[in-house]
Amino acid sequence: MITKVLMPKLSDAMETGKVIKWLKKEGDTIKGGDVIAEIETDKANVEIEAFGAGVLRKIVVGEGGQVPVGDMIGVIADPADDIGAVASAPSAPAAAPTSPPKSAEAPAPLPAMESYRSVPATSSVVPMTAAPAAAPERDGRVKASPLARKIAAQSGVDLRLLQGTGPGGRIVRRDVESAAAAPRPAAAPAAVAAAPTAPRPQFVIPPRTGAEHEDRALTPMRAAIAKRMPLSKSPVPHFYVTSEVSMDRAWALRAELNGLEGQPKVSVTDLVIKACALALLKNPGVNAQLQGDKLRIFHRVHIGIAVALEEGLITPVLRDCDVKPLAQIAVEARDLAERARAGKLRAQEFSGATFSISNLGMYDVEEFSAIINPPEGAILAVGSVLEKPVIDHGQIRAGRRMKMTISCDHRAMDGAMGARFLQDVKRLLEEPLRLLV
Repeated sequence: MITKVLMPKLSDAMETGKVIKWLKKEGDTIKGGDVIAEIETDKANVEIEAFGAGVLRKIVVGEGGQVPVGDMIGVIADPADDIGAVASAPSAPAAAPTSPPKSAEAPAPLPAMESYRSVPATSSVVPMTAAPAAAPERDGRVKASPLARKIAAQSGVDLRLLQGTGPGGRIVRRDVESAAAAPRPAAAPAAVAAAPTAPRPQFVIPPRTGAEHEDRALTPMRAAIAKRMPLSKSPVPHFYVTSEVSMDRAWALRAELNGLEGQPKVSVTDLVIKACALALLKNPGVNAQLQGDKLRIFHRVHIGIAVALEEGLITPVLRDCDVKPLAQIAVEARDLAERARAGKLRAQEFSGATFSISNLGMYDVEEFSAIINPPEGAILAVGSVLEKPVIDHGQIRAGRRMKMTISCDHRAMDGAMGARFLQDVKRLLEEPLRLLV
């Protein structure tokens, strides 16, 4: 029996996949369920299994080859089977090692510009009022009538500073008489000599030998983000609701739990995950997705946890958070985050979320708004737990506060629903013993 090994579609946004590594070589015996290759998707590196048994007769796409979803990358068959017709497609060449793109050479230093030269502190700058020059005649002389020249010579008026009002701009008698009758500006007093000061040193840009910029190809993850985010932000009408939570008791409970020997460490994100899971059971309209002309409401809570990687953002899914105890959530959330950073998530672990949480508190972010990850209907953005002065029964004391902002799809829910959900999350975090039930 001949089995085609096809490039699998491992996420809704996946269009192409790249063969990172073949874990079996041609001629190896294959059993159903054997892991045969490692594929790079838009989300992570995923190991794929064989669906048929036999011998890996041909590797169609070598390591580094990238092909569309559904294309054949290998053939598994019995030794006696004729695979000539199936495997006649040429193998995709392995991707050559990529080298950093060459940027344009650094431009040569610009010559010094006269307008940037500094004026010595000892030189005096005399402001001058520009006067329109009189129109010159063809021989270079000022255009003026003989009478105007005579009056100008007698009254000491400089014809070069006058604008003629006669035909063709010629200076006539009335121009000279008006200039002679105008009050002369008083002579400016002699400027007091300034004390000599050292000239300011001029900054000189040091020689720059490196490239001015470089262009980097988008990683598959970043390319998927660039494609999917406009599909969310543009057509999905977002609205936002923000609430501030008193984290004093939750912070104390977390410290107490983390001090117990043999117990998993609990993070703020773990507390928020459990609080959201319980609040979503009480507010099922927020645990919903718009599906065409229908609204799909989920009765189980699968929460996506945003994890920042070097090449982008990935959201592994923690399933059935509504029934798992806080300690189990802490263990599984940490494991998902670690394997996401190592690129070792399985395909089913980054799809199927009904709600997502993004926590940037560890980056000293007080408040932000997140973009909904379609087709989900909402996402919660969590900021830092900050110690700040608070008023408690008329007294000022130090308290711990945290801001949360929910982004909701206004087509699936309205502001009151989002506010009630956020109110329930806040109540659970401010009475954290409920999270241990």
